[in-house]
Formats: sequence, structure tokens, C-alpha cells
Amino acid sequence: MQSITELCRELRQRETPAEKILWYHIRNRKLFDHKFLRQYPISAKSTFDEDLYFIPDFYCAKAKLVIEADGSIHQLKKEYDKNRDEVLGLLGLTILRFENRQILTDIRAVLTEISKHL
Repeated sequence: MQSITELCRELRQRETPAEKILWYHIRNRKLFDHKFLRQYPISAKSTFDEDLYFIPDFYCAKAKLVIEADGSIHQLKKEYDKNRDEVLGLLGLTILRFENRQILTDIRAVLTEISKHL
């Protein structure tokens, strides 16, 4: 079984076109000097005191902000995403979700929305 670090590295290598475009605009503190990480593991404890790991597409610790670029697979994972967002919300994080199509066609609106949370 691969480690969480290995899984994160693999996910970074398999980025979608939408993730690639969004990363271009937010990396290296380009957006209001906030540092974003991509495919960064966030840990939470389960009710059985086990470590659970969530790997958001993008994460800004300073703003406590998670950004997800949702492709078509997320249409099949709505319940999982809802539960995941609730757990991350309990950690004090804000979760923003954008469809890949929106990132690809209207990046300015996406960046404007992200900026409101920084």
C-alpha cells in the first residue's frame, strides 16, 4: 500500500487541464500573496480515533481555504463530497468547488470568487 505522500505525488503528476490552469494562476503567491499547495493531505480523526486523510486539489493554510476542481466523476460522488466537505468544515476550513468547465471557460470569475475568501 502506498503512503499518503506517494499518493499526493501521484495525484500532482496526473493533474487535469482545469487544475493545471488554476494552479498557474494561484501558485507562487500570485493571488494576494497567499501560498497555495496542491494535493496536500489534511488529517482528521474519525469517531474511532483513526486518522483520516483528505487530499484537496488546492489548499491555503493562511486563509483556511480548500479549493476543489470538480470533473464529471464528482457527479457520481455527490454524497462522498458532501460528507468530506462537512468533515473539513468542522476543521474550520472553507471549501470552494468549481466545475472544470467553469475553470476552463471563465478563470477570471473563479479567481474573483477565490479572492473573496482570502
